[in-house]
Amino acid sequence: MGWLSRFVTAVTFLSIGVIFSPETFGSPSSGGQRPPKLSTFLKLAHLLCFSTSWGAALWVTFIGGIIMFKNLPRHQFGNLQSKMFPAYFAMVGACCAISAASFGYLHPWKSSSVAEKYQLGFLLSAFAFNLANLFVFTPMTIEMMKQRHKIEREEKIGEEIGWTKNQEVAKVNPKLAAMNKKFGMIHGLSSLANIMSFGSLAMHSWYLAGKINL
Repeated sequence: MGWLSRFVTAVTFLSIGVIFSPETFGSPSSGGQRPPKLSTFLKLAHLLCFSTSWGAALWVTFIGGIIMFKNLPRHQFGNLQSKMFPAYFAMVGACCAISAASFGYLHPWKSSSVAEKYQLGFLLSAFAFNLANLFVFTPMTIEMMKQRHKIEREEKIGEEIGWTKNQEVAKVNPKLAAMNKKFGMIHGLSSLANIMSFGSLAMHSWYLAGKINL
């Protein structure tokens, strides 16, 4: 099934859910009142975008990346990451922006509680961290990775899976050692920003869990 078919399927199920929801037929909510449709759509946008960003961050950070690292040649893994991460940070950043905007609209700053202001701060922080990764750290990391790959190819390394001969070669190749240091610093900052974004989303997930009545 291609991406277009999957997208159409997802939209179809979403449309069915909206059509058959009590709000669509004008039925009162559990509190006996009919919520404004704009409020309902904003809540839907917030939940969908938050869950998308949370799920993507969880998978890429703790599952998908590790599986690929353990099963792909190192240069192939790096090249795949260089294509995947810009799309990942762009998607998560966009979802965080929509989540923050809808949450801010539903909870105006002047009338919101301290907890709600903190939650808006967490969402904006997640958005900022992803933006920093998308436009600053990721382009720098990719460029340094390409330079390091070039040096490694000259040394005939980089096709190993799950482990690396890089450190051994770097002991006798000052150019590779210097590139490793630069790459490690920028990659570390990128990883830190990603973890901070994930942590901010985790804080918001705890807040949402406290609001759900199951």
